[in-house]
Amino acid sequence: MKSCGGILPGHDIDALVAKGAIASERPLLDGQIQPASLDLRLGARAWRVRASFLPGPHRKVAECLAKLNAHEVDLDGEQGAVLERNCVYIAEIEESLALSASLSAAANPKSSTGRLDVFTRVITDRADRFDIIKPGYAGKLYAEVSPRTFPVLARRGSRLAQLRLRTGEARLDDDELAELHERETLVAGLNPSFASGIAVSVDLVGTNASAVVGYRAKNHTGLIDVDRADAYELGDFWEPLTAPDRTLVLDPDQFYILASREAVHVPPDYAAEMMPFDPLVGEFRVHYAGFFDPGFGHAAAGGHGSRAVLEVRSRDVPFILEDGQTVARLVYERLSERPKALYGSDLGSHYQAQGLKLSKHFRVG
Repeated sequence: MKSCGGILPGHDIDALVAKGAIASERPLLDGQIQPASLDLRLGARAWRVRASFLPGPHRKVAECLAKLNAHEVDLDGEQGAVLERNCVYIAEIEESLALSASLSAAANPKSSTGRLDVFTRVITDRADRFDIIKPGYAGKLYAEVSPRTFPVLARRGSRLAQLRLRTGEARLDDDELAELHERETLVAGLNPSFASGIAVSVDLVGTNASAVVGYRAKNHTGLIDVDRADAYELGDFWEPLTAPDRTLVLDPDQFYILASREAVHVPPDYAAEMMPFDPLVGEFRVHYAGFFDPGFGHAAAGGHGSRAVLEVRSRDVPFILEDGQTVARLVYERLSERPKALYGSDLGSHYQAQGLKLSKHFRVG
């Protein structure tokens, strides 16, 4: 039975493509529609701009680019284009939308994008917020892309962001979340705290024999091709970290990959999103890529024991992070219908049953 609202599953996204509510310059590819999201592809052109911007309620993105005298970058060449660290690029997205008045959307970086510290946000014409697409929007999409740690090679068709579509109010309140946890065990091993979502804490003990609890990105590394999996040696880009006293000092302007203490479970009829925790509890940022598809951590989909990977960056001062410290929260939303496929090995999902894990670009072992 359909609910009055919820996140659209993959087969409903497919139906929107069929009727033209989601259009594309080129046909969608296999695997681009996920259990509850759509991967967005970079288009043929990008522009290097001097600063991030929002067009506001009265302008299109193209008007802003013309005013900024932006430098055009060709993404359609055989080799793609290098996107340099700490530069801001606005790229066309191949997909466009024609939403009904009852349908809205939200975007987020893909997991692999966040784990490379490539800051990515979606912009629409006449937008006053990043990553939020209002009901009834009809028009083009653009991606703001800013590599923070590694220079990257991208091209037309590279998938850096993903889109969720929803009708009505889908988010569970804390009472509903507690009831769902009682039935389904959303976070295993600990007594969860419910406050505008489920609290997620950091693991600084480690779950493997090496006692590695995280990775710190190296400075002045080589280039990473965002479309190449299992292509790079871990040691060329990352420094493994241990925490013998169960604490870790976060250095300003350094990027870290850590893992949650909790095993996370997203039941088949729900989707989840990781949200930053209250910034008043510490001078650091956690999470760039926050979507968890239905079936993540679901035992029947091969995900028992899946941890949330945390993308962490300290702000202006060093900060001591302690094992078990709350760093983020998970919010859950209903799906309008159960998806026909769940996140997991059958879809070639890279991060099912993960513990501490870098992005798919790095060789394991």
